[in-house]
Amino acid sequence: MSKKPKIVSAGGVVLREHTDGLQVLLIHRERYDDWSLPKGKGEADELLPETAVREIREETGVAARLGLRLPSVRYKVGKGPKAVHYWRSAVLSQRPRRPDHEVSAVKWFPVDKALEKVTYPDERAVIEAAVAAPPTNALLIVRHAKAMQRKHWSGDDRKRRLSGRGRGQAERLVDVLAAFGIERLVSSASARCKETLKPYAKTQKIGIETYDQLTEESAAKNPKAVRKLMAELLKNLDCPTAVCGHRPVLPEMYAGLGVKDKPMVVSEVRALHFGPDGLVTMETFKPTA
Repeated sequence: MSKKPKIVSAGGVVLREHTDGLQVLLIHRERYDDWSLPKGKGEADELLPETAVREIREETGVAARLGLRLPSVRYKVGKGPKAVHYWRSAVLSQRPRRPDHEVSAVKWFPVDKALEKVTYPDERAVIEAAVAAPPTNALLIVRHAKAMQRKHWSGDDRKRRLSGRGRGQAERLVDVLAAFGIERLVSSASARCKETLKPYAKTQKIGIETYDQLTEESAAKNPKAVRKLMAELLKNLDCPTAVCGHRPVLPEMYAGLGVKDKPMVVSEVRALHFGPDGLVTMETFKPTA
């Protein structure tokens, strides 16, 4: 059995379409005299997708949107086992980055040149995986953040709001959703689900689409409507989308997507990446607060 890595890093294979075809972004590090993929270690309470987009931005000047999860690279360093996790990434914007002691150059290469230039064989394999994978769109399933206890709420349960802890969890979700470049927000019409997505909606200046079908009350009476709604969302999935729901409704939500149900804790995110032929990969991110 392999040892759990003591050092965990994250980064990405950043791709862009150019006049001469697909290009890959590499960095040069003077102290190692190598060409490599942008990556780095996580900060306190940071989830891996947050680490990946932050490191890509810091090392290249690119604001990236994560897509498909790629093979991880594991190796030993002086402090013990190390794991580096990668995502195929798209460019949202790019600013010039001045050379410094960490990164001496940032350069785009055609795929064949990047495969020749990159120093490490393991990273070459990651680039090949990114290029070979089908195009995908992300659909994030979010279980709403911690809500006030039912026994302390006497009104309409659909109006029951998030607790103080839940509001903090909702704020923490902003960077996770941003890492995947979420452009569309879908929610149960219940307050606790809408409030879970509200901080991100406010940050990105986008609306939240609400559906009564996804509330606990409606789903209990008509679970078929939940499955139908989710199937329609998947059929029309043309941009990174997040859907927030309730624990009792999640099984029907997954059924509508044709995906096996999996228990989720409050504020947990499950990222499903769909390609032309269906589900390609899925990954789970549990809250740190």
